[in-house]
Amino acid sequence: MTTATPPEDPAALGAVRRSALAEPTIDPPGRWIAFLTLASIGLWAGFFGPIQVLLAQQAEAIDADSKKQILSLVLGLGAFVSVVCNPVFGAFSDRTTLRMGRRLPWVIGGAAGGVLSLLVLSAADSVVVMALGWCGVQAALNAMLAAVTATVPDQVPVGSRGRIGGILAIAQTVGVIAGTGIASATGSITAGYLVTAGVLAVLTIPWCLDARDVPLLPEERPAAFDWGAFLRGFWVSPRAHPDFAWAWITRFLVNLCNALGLLYLLYYMQDVLGFSKDEADDKVFLLTAIYGVVVMATAVLFGVWSDRSGKRKVFVIWSGLVGGCATLMLAVVQTWPAAVCAAALMGIGYGIYVSVDFALITQVLPGAEDRGKDLGVINIANALPQVFAPFVAGVILLVVEAAGGVTETNGDGFSVGYGAVYLSAFACAVLGSVFVTRIRSVP
Repeated sequence: MTTATPPEDPAALGAVRRSALAEPTIDPPGRWIAFLTLASIGLWAGFFGPIQVLLAQQAEAIDADSKKQILSLVLGLGAFVSVVCNPVFGAFSDRTTLRMGRRLPWVIGGAAGGVLSLLVLSAADSVVVMALGWCGVQAALNAMLAAVTATVPDQVPVGSRGRIGGILAIAQTVGVIAGTGIASATGSITAGYLVTAGVLAVLTIPWCLDARDVPLLPEERPAAFDWGAFLRGFWVSPRAHPDFAWAWITRFLVNLCNALGLLYLLYYMQDVLGFSKDEADDKVFLLTAIYGVVVMATAVLFGVWSDRSGKRKVFVIWSGLVGGCATLMLAVVQTWPAAVCAAALMGIGYGIYVSVDFALITQVLPGAEDRGKDLGVINIANALPQVFAPFVAGVILLVVEAAGGVTETNGDGFSVGYGAVYLSAFACAVLGSVFVTRIRSVP
């Protein structure tokens, strides 16, 4: 008697046999999305626990009088590393020919490197060690980010990317809240870094065990490595791919707005609104939580709405304008209630933006064979603002102080310096909304 062979799972079959360079046509299973979400939460906690609280506390512990300069230097160096590493590791993942796939090795290696670098930061007691540790975190986690980002167009059909972008936006937000919460709750710089490293490791493991990564077929493997061709590949001609260029510029401006808005938030609480150090930590966490809840309430909703309507640009335009209004409020109305309202507005704007813009970006990529590299080039527009923002904000504050303007009011009066910083953020958001209209291939 012959036993019938059970039918194979089409989704699983497609994941194993289809070309790594083909456009996916079948949605990945729910568990894959859930595991990717967990890995993303760990990744963003690893980024933002230090950025939001720990690095600022560490800079102050090393030299309270030079805390702003130390923080700007460390964040700027880390952002420069991010600018270089994200597209480079994305390109390496495109060329990876291991049987486990193109993206999985870089997720594993990036998470491991991130954990080790966070451990270095936990013991840093000088500016040099602090800078080296943070640059290590940026290098490792950007390798992981490049691979995680590329796995979405690798495995998710175009018509579902708004929804997945919304889910990943929620993951990013939860990661930001978790990282900030860990930093605030542990009450210790060292403990904050150790717990963050543990969260990164634990949350990455499930996706690594069920990555469904698609290896390159023998005929799809790239030609022999050539450094010249490799480096030239990072230039994506605006003339040949204008929509890609406009999408890059838009993302750069919106992220510059966000970087200017977040860079000195802890110091804004202390030096402008007049809260004590402990109160400022709690206030930053509360603002981050408000922002996060609103992002989670809007991201998937607008991502699905965008998928169903087939439109992307109108959502990105309005997200930039709403987010810009948040920074305008921080600039003009320098009170705690205004900061709370600004956090909610920024959550609405970013929730819409991060889900729909991600889908838009995947639709203007030049080709499937270089998804990791091209998304890495796009992600430069996320990282480069972190290089410029400390410089721009620092110059603005120095110019205002040199001209006799007030920067630190400690809750008593209007800060011209911080007002100018947040007005510049507002201008960036408006320009980003204007430039997205130049994209032609996406409705």
